[in-house]
Amino acid sequence: MRDPVKTSQVSYGGAVQNPDHPDVLDPIAEAHRQWSARWPEHADHMAAVTSVMRAQQLLLSRVEAALKPFGLTFAAYEALRLLAFTRTGSLPMGKMGARLMVHPASVTNVIGRLEERGLVGRSPSPRDRRVVLAGITPAGRDLAERATAALNDTGFGIAGLPAERAAEITTALRSVRAAAGDLD
Repeated sequence: MRDPVKTSQVSYGGAVQNPDHPDVLDPIAEAHRQWSARWPEHADHMAAVTSVMRAQQLLLSRVEAALKPFGLTFAAYEALRLLAFTRTGSLPMGKMGARLMVHPASVTNVIGRLEERGLVGRSPSPRDRRVVLAGITPAGRDLAERATAALNDTGFGIAGLPAERAAEITTALRSVRAAAGDLD
């Protein structure tokens, strides 16, 4: 079992600290140390999950900050971007949920808020009246393009990370997703 504490960090009196910032404690490394003392066979898994959860919090915060000037949440941005990627500018709401990997109620909620702003519209499918299509408006397409440029400028919150490292993270997390049954 490897300790995820980097060599630039040392333990003082049991707490994991960074020598460059002795007043800063790495809570995940400390939790790993504590877990290792009690449940060593689970310490690495706990640290991995906790690290992913914390990274998600940090990245969502950065992405949401970049989208705030556009009045968008990340969920709303993803819905607009998905519609903008389509050939026709519209998709069945059910298909959107599957592609965005969210519950249908979440899609309904996001599309409803975007519709109130005139960024998308809803209509029955001409092929099957039971199917509701969400379609992006010109204003929605324009906003999606401007928001995408802003996110690209921020490197999606990880601009300081080389592209190769980002690709490695994607590959590693794909394995996690596969193990959790996300890629059936």
